[in-house]
Amino acid sequence: MLEPIQHFYQKEGFQIDNIKNITIGQKYVAVEIMNGNIGVCATLNHSVKTDFTKLDLTDNSYRIVLNAYYNALLNYNNNYEDSFDIFDKIDFHQAGNVVMVGYFKSLVQKFEEENISLSIFDLYDESDKIVAIEKQQEYIAKSDTLILSSTSIFNQTFFDLVNSTPPNCHVYLLGPSSLLHSDMFHYKNISVLFGSIFQNNKDKLIDIIKQGEGTPSFSKYMQKVYLKN
Repeated sequence: MLEPIQHFYQKEGFQIDNIKNITIGQKYVAVEIMNGNIGVCATLNHSVKTDFTKLDLTDNSYRIVLNAYYNALLNYNNNYEDSFDIFDKIDFHQAGNVVMVGYFKSLVQKFEEENISLSIFDLYDESDKIVAIEKQQEYIAKSDTLILSSTSIFNQTFFDLVNSTPPNCHVYLLGPSSLLHSDMFHYKNISVLFGSIFQNNKDKLIDIIKQGEGTPSFSKYMQKVYLKN
């Protein structure tokens, strides 16, 4: 199976005339399609390209926009239960050896409050809580649970990370950039997809992204949803 962006490009195509608006901020890109649905993708300080006559599926600068586009195209097609946080749905006390790739600060705080240990890796953060990236492969290979940032999809690390997990590991894809589609469960060990949709306050979301703000600023305007294998 192709990695996710290439898979959905092949399956769904990329219809430029279906794009109503693209908003580019320092931390996020938002794509609004013609039916009004909005998808987002974090930039992780990458540049963003929108000259689609030169579209390159291996260039992260294009992949950010594609990720946001498929987020808008796919994430609104599911019937979700009420909004839930990952900590409400997963009992991490029983999760064994937990590895997190992508530093989710508010989630880490909950782990600390519950006295649950975990190992954190992040290429883009220098917190003293983060383990040296050289040890990432070793830790993932011994993990029982992997909490994986959905930005791994656009930055082309997703395939290698999930394929490094041992048998019976539970992989939870997490973040507003998540692609909420059942095809994602064809990838190794993916158990639950945790993502977001934006059904109200779309103008406020776009303004926040334009201002260069990120998840903490727009989280109150998003609905946290999940899709289970």
